Amino acid sequence: MPRKKLGLIHTSSTLIAVFDELCHELLPHVDVFNVTDDSLIQEVIAVGSVQENVSQRLCTHVQQAESAGADVVMVTCSSIGGTVEAAQALATVPVLRVDQAMADRAVVIARRIGVVATVHTTLVPTVELIKQRAEVAGKSVEVTARLCDGAFAELMQGNVAEHDRMVREALVELVQSVDAIVLAQASMARIVSQLSPETTSKPILSSPRMAIESLIPRFVEESKSRT
Repeated sequence: MPRKKLGLIHTSSTLIAVFDELCHELLPHVDVFNVTDDSLIQEVIAVGSVQENVSQRLCTHVQQAESAGADVVMVTCSSIGGTVEAAQALATVPVLRVDQAMADRAVVIARRIGVVATVHTTLVPTVELIKQRAEVAGKSVEVTARLCDGAFAELMQGNVAEHDRMVREALVELVQSVDAIVLAQASMARIVSQLSPETTSKPILSSPRMAIESLIPRFVEESKSRT
């Protein structure tokens, strides 16, 4: 029986290594391939929102991933997560957004949820997703959003240390007033390991590991259905 395939669609090549490592650990019997188009996030940031052109291009990438044999496609960029539904309508395989498992976990463990992002275009859809998933779960939540203005520009200029410092400061401040914190971008996940015990006294959720963990039963179920 041929091995299952997972197609990952990124808007930054920096995420390939992160997800490759997680898939190697958690989905060792699944073949993984990456599709990267950083023009998508560049256009979203420049315009300030996801326009039809970006949605159409994402749909094309999803269809190409399906044509390449993907049994499941995951979009790893939260800024364009809202377009996944449109892409799913054109695909015959599951098309998933990277942050849904994280949002579902947040509404289970917390009522007061903080969301930290380095770009406005990611902050808004992440907050909206948490509220949507809370409604689905029948939970009442209070969401506090925090934008680390300028941090993303530092990262793009190669100033990783300054980017990380700005995010850490936001987390230290926000942790005092919430029950859990959600990191809106997959690229922020590595910062958790840099935090002090005082900061991590509250759950800090990031999407990459949770997203890949959520795929484990899906691939197991698909394997059973084909036997």
